[in-house]
Amino acid sequence: MLNRNIILFFALLFTIIIYSFNRVNHGGYKLVWADEFNKDGAPDSSVWGFEKGFVRNHENQWYQPQNARCENGKLIIEAKRVHLKNPSYKEGSNNWKTSSEWINYTSASLNTRGHKSWQYGRFVMRARFDTSGGLWPAFWTLGVSKPWPSNGEIDIMEYYRQHLLANIACGTNKPSVAKWYSKKKLISSFNTKDWSSKFHIWRMDWDKKEIKLYVDDFLMNETPLESLYNPDGSNPFMQPHYILLNLAIGGDNGGTPESTEFPKRYEIDYVRVYQKE
Repeated sequence: MLNRNIILFFALLFTIIIYSFNRVNHGGYKLVWADEFNKDGAPDSSVWGFEKGFVRNHENQWYQPQNARCENGKLIIEAKRVHLKNPSYKEGSNNWKTSSEWINYTSASLNTRGHKSWQYGRFVMRARFDTSGGLWPAFWTLGVSKPWPSNGEIDIMEYYRQHLLANIACGTNKPSVAKWYSKKKLISSFNTKDWSSKFHIWRMDWDKKEIKLYVDDFLMNETPLESLYNPDGSNPFMQPHYILLNLAIGGDNGGTPESTEFPKRYEIDYVRVYQKE
């Protein structure tokens, strides 16, 4: 009985230490929200919504909820090669979303829009993904007000064609045309053996003055908010943003997936948001 009580005591002590670390030991930040994906099955519908169909950037994948699941403490977004009828197909259509008769790939795109959003803070994700051709995973945010890109976009993590990217975008005088502040780095330049097989930590520190984007504590992008005003004088980074997680295939930037073996996984261990009091 004594040994059992000792084990329970140290287990409780360990839990308290970890909780305290997450709450306090982040440079004055406190944890305000997290998803650790510890419950197997579908992602928490009180937090995550899904995009569906062909969505953006002429991408090859059809987004659907069934390509995302929580398993063994991780969110798995799985891309598959398929041959399915496009339910939106219209013969003779000039719209890329409806002109293709077939769906050749499926994947998932989740977001917290309408459920969770935050203005300023530290956003953290621990994840890993395959770097094969045609894959385009991302961890990003969008502002809750105004159409894109005047709502503001922050790509905390984006990958394609052997490059890791950290991007920030605001509006211009042309609808649907963004002004980009982008940084990219070749995966091979990290000099890490088997980089894609390992989990890495992406972080955004965002306050009233600037946005800083990191991978494994390496600063990828540092942009002051004073550079990020829209032409109408509004600043899309002085409003709440919601989180998006997705694995795209091909499209305008993703490259060709034809020689890549599927299925492929984008595995997220956790997503956390910290804020200062």
